[in-house]
Amino acid sequence: MNGFFLTSTYFGVFLSLAAYFIGIAIKKKVNFSLVNPLLISVVLVIAFLLLFDLDYDAYYAGGRYLSYFLTPSTVCLAIPLYRQLEILRRNLKAILWGSLAGVLSSLGGVLLFARIFRLNYAQYVTLLPKSITTAIGMGLAEEMGGIPAITVAVIVVTGIFGNLTAVLFCRIFRIQNPLAAGLAIGTSSHAMGTTKALELGEVEGAMSSLAIVVSGIMTAAFASFFAMLY
Repeated sequence: MNGFFLTSTYFGVFLSLAAYFIGIAIKKKVNFSLVNPLLISVVLVIAFLLLFDLDYDAYYAGGRYLSYFLTPSTVCLAIPLYRQLEILRRNLKAILWGSLAGVLSSLGGVLLFARIFRLNYAQYVTLLPKSITTAIGMGLAEEMGGIPAITVAVIVVTGIFGNLTAVLFCRIFRIQNPLAAGLAIGTSSHAMGTTKALELGEVEGAMSSLAIVVSGIMTAAFASFFAMLY
């Protein structure tokens, strides 16, 4: 059995997709916020590898093909930006200042965290892109001398956390304006948070989609400066 997995070129792809579809099926059956398809798929993949005593390299040999879609998916973020161009024009200042506040808070929070826990430089820059989409975050971390694989994990965890807690934090801080809510969710938890924003409303989803693009560009612009501060 192990030999089949090790020799199957696309084993990682099939395992990843199967785990995710199982997660979606469970989500449809169990209407509970903590039941997140991506979180479930991560747990299932890890459990499968442990159960059959498979090395991560055996999984990644095929699973890496999924990562090839990251770059075109990032380019596709221009589509929601184009569709919501009128909203962008009407609320340009709010979007730019809101995204800027979120980006600086994220980068500043990582800097403070790194100093408190005395992380080394590589660990620090690995965490800097935690709140932006994976494709941009991986390239940014690698360029600054970080560890892209860990950056991916941190981005996923950040997205899942944002997806699960978005509504709670909006209630705690009494964020009732749909524009503000969408910006906050998209800036802090990228695409995974945006899926929750879309559930809240059309405006929230549109603003969250815009925030992914704007905050990604801003993070790429400011990350190098914050890297020099450590």
